Amino acid sequence: MTATSFNDERAYDDNQFSAVEVSRSERMKVVCGYFEPGQFIPVHAPGSDVAIHVQSGTGLVRDGDEEHHVEPGDVVVVKADSNRGVKADGDTRLEALLVTAPPPTDAEHEPVRQGLQQNDFDPTNA
Repeated sequence: MTATSFNDERAYDDNQFSAVEVSRSERMKVVCGYFEPGQFIPVHAPGSDVAIHVQSGTGLVRDGDEEHHVEPGDVVVVKADSNRGVKADGDTRLEALLVTAPPPTDAEHEPVRQGLQQNDFDPTNA
Protein backbone atom coordinates (compact mmCIF):
# COMPACT_ATOMS: atom_id res chain seq x y z
CA MET A 1 0.00 0.00 0.00
CA THR A 2 1.14 3.52 -0.80
CA ALA A 3 0.14 6.21 1.66
CA THR A 4 1.40 9.78 1.48
CA SER A 5 0.22 13.39 1.47
CA PHE A 6 0.64 16.51 -0.61
CA ASN A 7 2.63 18.00 2.27
CA ASP A 8 5.03 15.04 2.38
CA GLU A 9 5.60 15.01 -1.39
CA ARG A 10 5.60 18.77 -2.05
CA ALA A 11 8.37 19.76 -4.45
CA TYR A 12 8.35 22.90 -6.58
CA ASP A 13 10.72 23.66 -9.46
CA ASP A 14 11.31 27.24 -10.63
CA ASN A 15 11.78 26.08 -14.23
CA GLN A 16 8.78 23.80 -14.86
CA PHE A 17 5.97 21.95 -13.13
CA SER A 18 7.04 19.20 -10.74
CA ALA A 19 5.49 15.73 -11.02
CA VAL A 20 6.12 13.52 -8.01
CA GLU A 21 5.19 9.94 -8.84
CA VAL A 22 3.66 8.27 -5.80
CA SER A 23 2.53 5.00 -7.39
CA ARG A 24 2.81 3.13 -10.69
CA SER A 25 1.64 -0.20 -12.04
CA GLU A 26 1.03 -1.53 -15.54
CA ARG A 27 -2.55 -0.28 -15.22
CA MET A 28 -2.23 3.09 -13.45
CA LYS A 29 0.11 5.95 -12.57
CA VAL A 30 -0.51 8.39 -9.70
CA VAL A 31 1.30 11.73 -9.55
CA CYS A 32 1.17 14.75 -7.26
CA GLY A 33 1.62 17.78 -9.52
CA TYR A 34 3.07 21.03 -8.21
CA PHE A 35 2.88 24.15 -10.40
CA GLU A 36 4.30 27.58 -9.74
CA PRO A 37 2.10 30.42 -11.08
CA GLY A 38 1.82 30.13 -14.87
CA GLN A 39 3.53 26.73 -15.11
CA PHE A 40 1.89 24.00 -17.15
CA ILE A 41 1.79 20.48 -18.52
CA PRO A 42 1.73 21.08 -22.29
CA VAL A 43 -1.20 19.87 -24.34
CA HIS A 44 -0.77 16.29 -25.55
CA ALA A 45 -3.07 13.36 -26.39
CA PRO A 46 -1.85 10.07 -24.93
CA GLY A 47 -3.83 6.85 -25.15
CA SER A 48 -4.80 6.92 -21.48
CA ASP A 49 -7.59 8.40 -19.42
CA VAL A 50 -6.67 10.94 -16.75
CA ALA A 51 -8.52 12.05 -13.63
CA ILE A 52 -7.35 15.32 -12.11
CA HIS A 53 -8.30 16.42 -8.59
CA VAL A 54 -7.33 19.96 -7.60
CA GLN A 55 -5.93 20.09 -4.08
CA SER A 56 -5.14 23.82 -3.94
CA GLY A 57 -4.79 26.84 -6.17
CA THR A 58 -6.55 27.65 -9.43
CA GLY A 59 -5.90 27.04 -13.08
CA LEU A 60 -7.29 25.48 -16.20
CA VAL A 61 -7.55 22.00 -17.65
CA ARG A 62 -7.75 21.56 -21.41
CA ASP A 63 -10.10 18.80 -22.58
CA GLY A 64 -10.10 18.65 -26.37
CA ASP A 65 -11.21 22.11 -27.51
CA GLU A 66 -12.66 23.05 -24.12
CA GLU A 67 -10.88 24.74 -21.23
CA HIS A 68 -12.22 24.26 -17.70
CA HIS A 69 -11.37 26.71 -14.91
CA VAL A 70 -10.50 24.63 -11.84
CA GLU A 71 -10.24 25.36 -8.13
CA PRO A 72 -9.82 23.32 -4.93
CA GLY A 73 -12.11 20.31 -4.80
CA ASP A 74 -12.72 20.14 -8.55
CA VAL A 75 -12.37 16.85 -10.41
CA VAL A 76 -11.89 16.72 -14.19
CA VAL A 77 -11.70 13.51 -16.22
CA VAL A 78 -10.30 13.55 -19.76
CA LYS A 79 -10.69 10.48 -21.95
CA ALA A 80 -7.84 8.80 -23.81
CA ASP A 81 -6.67 10.25 -27.14
CA SER A 82 -8.11 13.71 -26.31
CA ASN A 83 -5.86 16.75 -26.24
CA ARG A 84 -5.25 17.69 -22.63
CA GLY A 85 -3.09 19.98 -20.58
CA VAL A 86 -3.00 21.63 -17.17
CA LYS A 87 -1.96 25.22 -16.42
CA ALA A 88 -1.76 27.15 -13.15
CA ASP A 89 -3.22 30.64 -13.10
CA GLY A 90 -0.61 33.39 -13.21
CA ASP A 91 -1.10 34.49 -9.62
CA THR A 92 -1.25 31.24 -7.62
CA ARG A 93 0.44 27.92 -7.12
CA LEU A 94 -1.57 24.88 -8.19
CA GLU A 95 -1.42 21.42 -6.61
CA ALA A 96 -3.29 18.54 -8.19
CA LEU A 97 -3.49 14.77 -8.07
CA LEU A 98 -3.26 13.20 -11.54
CA VAL A 99 -4.25 9.56 -12.07
CA THR A 100 -3.63 8.10 -15.53
CA ALA A 101 -4.76 4.70 -16.71
CA PRO A 102 -2.87 3.10 -18.27
CA PRO A 103 0.36 5.07 -17.78
CA PRO A 104 1.32 7.06 -20.91
CA THR A 105 4.31 5.87 -22.90
CA ASP A 106 7.51 7.84 -23.25
CA ALA A 107 6.71 8.49 -26.93
CA GLU A 108 3.27 9.88 -26.01
CA HIS A 109 4.99 12.46 -23.82
CA GLU A 110 7.11 13.90 -26.65
CA PRO A 111 4.71 16.88 -27.08
CA VAL A 112 5.13 17.54 -23.34
CA ARG A 113 8.91 17.70 -23.71
CA GLN A 114 8.59 19.93 -26.80
CA GLY A 115 6.15 22.27 -25.09
CA LEU A 116 8.34 22.62 -22.02
CA GLN A 117 11.44 23.21 -24.14
CA GLN A 118 9.64 25.86 -26.22
CA ASN A 119 7.66 27.26 -23.24
CA ASP A 120 4.48 26.56 -25.25
CA PHE A 121 1.33 25.36 -23.48
CA ASP A 122 -0.10 24.02 -26.76
CA PRO A 123 2.67 22.63 -29.00
CA THR A 124 -0.01 20.64 -30.91
CA ASN A 125 -1.34 23.93 -32.30
CA ALA A 126 1.76 24.61 -34.42
